[in-house]
Amino acid sequence: MSEDEQSRNMDLDRSALQRQELDETEQGWLLRPQDTEMKKKYVDLGCILCKWEMLKWLILSLLIGFVVVGIPVIVAKTLSKHRETVSPPDNYAVALHMALKFFDAQKSGRLSKNNDVPWRGNSGLGDGIGLTDLKGGLVGGYYDSGNNIKFHFPMAFSMTLLSWSVIEYSHKYKAVGEYDHIRDIIKWGTDYLLLTFNSSATAINKIYSQVGAAQKGSTSPDDEYCWQRPEDMNYARPVQTSTSAPDLGNEVASALAAASIVFKDDTAYSKKLMNAAKTVYKFATESGQQTPYSQGNQFIEPFYNSTGYWDEFMWGAAWMYHATGNYSYLSFATDSSLTANAADTIQKPDSSVFSWDNKLPGAELLLTRIRIYLDLGYPYEEMLRAYHNTTELNMCSFLHGFHAFNWTKGGLIQLNHGQPRPLEYAVNAAYLASLYADYLNTSNIPGWYCGPYFMNSSNLHGFAASQVDYILGNNPKNISYMVGYGENYPTQVHHRGASIPHDRIAYSCTAGWKWRDRKSPNPNVITGAMVGGPNRFDGFSDVRSNKNYTEPTLAGNAGLIAVLVSLTSSGGDRIDKNSIFSSVQPLESYPPPSPVWEP
Repeated sequence: MSEDEQSRNMDLDRSALQRQELDETEQGWLLRPQDTEMKKKYVDLGCILCKWEMLKWLILSLLIGFVVVGIPVIVAKTLSKHRETVSPPDNYAVALHMALKFFDAQKSGRLSKNNDVPWRGNSGLGDGIGLTDLKGGLVGGYYDSGNNIKFHFPMAFSMTLLSWSVIEYSHKYKAVGEYDHIRDIIKWGTDYLLLTFNSSATAINKIYSQVGAAQKGSTSPDDEYCWQRPEDMNYARPVQTSTSAPDLGNEVASALAAASIVFKDDTAYSKKLMNAAKTVYKFATESGQQTPYSQGNQFIEPFYNSTGYWDEFMWGAAWMYHATGNYSYLSFATDSSLTANAADTIQKPDSSVFSWDNKLPGAELLLTRIRIYLDLGYPYEEMLRAYHNTTELNMCSFLHGFHAFNWTKGGLIQLNHGQPRPLEYAVNAAYLASLYADYLNTSNIPGWYCGPYFMNSSNLHGFAASQVDYILGNNPKNISYMVGYGENYPTQVHHRGASIPHDRIAYSCTAGWKWRDRKSPNPNVITGAMVGGPNRFDGFSDVRSNKNYTEPTLAGNAGLIAVLVSLTSSGGDRIDKNSIFSSVQPLESYPPPSPVWEP
């Protein structure tokens, strides 16, 4: 095949890929009750003449028949239905139960009595208390990793990603009995994010970006120098403030907007989240001089440095559109200049690598979803088609045969080019692939082209499953990189709370070093934590002192949870197509459906 023919295949207009029949959204955007006229039923019983004795015997016979036959049948059917709802979970559901517990272990603030981590207690109760504009300080939220710092940028991204997974797969969370749990995890995070700026105002000029600080090589008490349980911290925990935060502000807006859809059944809370999202989004996009939130900050740049903010502009606008239904957000998200700036900031193939720092592939998939299910037409179609095309190229880049990225011999994709901590990038890519495969399946789109090769959803599901299976133990080391899963998993996790005994002794800043430097397993098992993972040769060292191998993070574990719920068979093989559009109203000039796609 010539290069021109290959190019034409790559430029195939995906708008031709259509469903074989209209789904619920296309018929009415959302499932709405139809106005049907109730029909009254009239039954002419006529007139029956019989003896009272015969009538009594007839009624008695019917009652006996019901007791003997009817009740057992009803009981049997009820028990049968009950058994169907508790079918045995698959491996992904088992892992999902564990992965959610990691967030319980990372909670900061005053914990509820039913917190299911016995070695954790109240902590960080003095965070932000000295700030005059905060009544209750910055108490709550999540510690990011093995240290005791609360980094708001990856925390917000984690909440956005978890909310996205609930919006798409709420039925699966319910099927495995984790729906209330995941909502509690999200609410713990969004309640805290509401404290990081004046969320009751309509305009703000700053946002708090971090609590706690560390400097690499520090020789004075801070979160790098000290090794203490969060419950025992007694060193200064400074708060970082950003007056320009187009990246952080948009991510916080995304987290609140996505959560407002998750909590749509709680009208007051959902409205509170949405109003706050509008405030912080306005701050993020309308500030005068735009600079990344981390620029020039010695306490942020070494850890969660933001390399740009155009991707957050697109990501934030996409979530604001879904949460509000306001087409001005969609117009901004589909502005060609916005896309050009985002593409210039992130070079290929890294532009397809979804992470806490790069939201571009996630935003492109989220906007592609609109094209698949709503097909808005002019003036959005041109850019939505471009996002759809780019999403398909991103999917091609994940597949082994196209050599966009290196892979380990054991089968792990190297999305961060062989650098440490590859697993958090792998799970994010796996989630996008699994989710896009479900979009294809639920819209009857048979597949897409990678050059001259036609691919389908099974290719994407296969990729996603291979990465998760690698993490859960199908790797050359035969080790599960998620703590608690399987028989062989890391025991020296780089984590202060897990490595210090819960023995009612408050170890000081330096007294905790002996627990940091011990060569024995942690006294506390941090169930569900996905560690940094192996190197580019599939090698791994289970040593507490090497955080690149053994430290877990919020963002990494959020991606793991998202892909696990997408892969489990519990709850059925589908997505919730309509909930995300609950605030979206049809355009007045809604276009007719396109003809059925044919190969």
